[in-house]
Amino acid sequence: MKVACVGGGPASLYFSILMKRVDPSHEITVYERYPAGATYGWGVTYWEELFDYLHEVDPESARAIGESSVRWDSWVVHVQDRATVVVEHGDEGFGVGRQRMLDILAARATELGVRIEYEREITAEAEFPDADLVVAADGINSVLRERDAGHYGTEVSVGRNMYMWLGTTKALDAFTFAFTETPHGWIWGYGYGYDPGHSTFIVECAPDTWRGLGLDTASEADGLAQLEKLFAEVLDGHPLLTSTEGGGSARWLNFRTLTNRRWYRDNVVLLGDAAHTTHYSIGAGTALALGDAAYLVEALHAEPELSRALARYERERRAAIRVSQRAARNSSRWYENVPRYIDLPPKQMVALLNERHSRLLPLLPPRLYYFLGQSAENLSLLAAKLIPGRRPRISE
Repeated sequence: MKVACVGGGPASLYFSILMKRVDPSHEITVYERYPAGATYGWGVTYWEELFDYLHEVDPESARAIGESSVRWDSWVVHVQDRATVVVEHGDEGFGVGRQRMLDILAARATELGVRIEYEREITAEAEFPDADLVVAADGINSVLRERDAGHYGTEVSVGRNMYMWLGTTKALDAFTFAFTETPHGWIWGYGYGYDPGHSTFIVECAPDTWRGLGLDTASEADGLAQLEKLFAEVLDGHPLLTSTEGGGSARWLNFRTLTNRRWYRDNVVLLGDAAHTTHYSIGAGTALALGDAAYLVEALHAEPELSRALARYERERRAAIRVSQRAARNSSRWYENVPRYIDLPPKQMVALLNERHSRLLPLLPPRLYYFLGQSAENLSLLAAKLIPGRRPRISE
């Protein structure tokens, strides 16, 4: 099979690796619009379950990613000067530099015979007249998808809160949350290490808080200085960073959740953020992108006809990610309603932070949910009554 992959992110690179491992005779070229090493972003997260899977399907790249990752198994939640709560979370999490992950995957793909062309911008699938398959993995703003958005049924919902994806030289040794009250409302950050000397630090707040603090009009330097003061306890004197070497600069955004009713047309198929996005607060973006790659490779080698393979990929992968998409929607809404939870006793507030994926939580007073949550059986039975079509699951 001759394959053209548009976009040089994790989804496209991992797809090319898995395709070559299954059948080295595949002819695969990855096209990336930016120069090598010119990506925006700090660290990305993944979890133990994904790490185990990566070792199963391609031990070589998994080993290199693991050696470059920072690990944690606890949360630290700072709530102003009221409390600092440490939660032993159980599941092991990992952070790795986005550029480091891309370098590892690109090197592994090249080793397997994949051709990578940097600084090559693709604007239409017609540029590959002899390709058997065109993989559109060119992100949320996918040019190939947008050319035919009506067919794909693309829908975008825009989140209410403002956020900025930053870095810092403070090496955080746990997944860290920091909630800070201001005269204009609460502002908070999520932070996690991704190499021995750096961490990702995402800042989020309601739009009224953003405007009230003047962050909508502040210069980059003034805005960063203000955020460094607001999160001084967590940053411990370290600066916040807006740009990586060779990458773009951070800016305030509203998160866009993208979905598509169809994931393919003819020989063009959507992968990763071009097909779907999930709110950053569940830390699943990288895992979902790599999972898309695995599902597509499996479908292509299980079905003799391309149309049947792409239909299978769309059907099975869409079903597989529904739980993550629902969790992401609920998580983003939790943060859009921080004042509902922030005045609870710190232990209760942190417990409900951990429950932010729940569909039941918005339907009950927070204190009632917390106390019912002490009995999983009571909570599950109540959920079955309040959420249509839900069956009780005593174990959840």
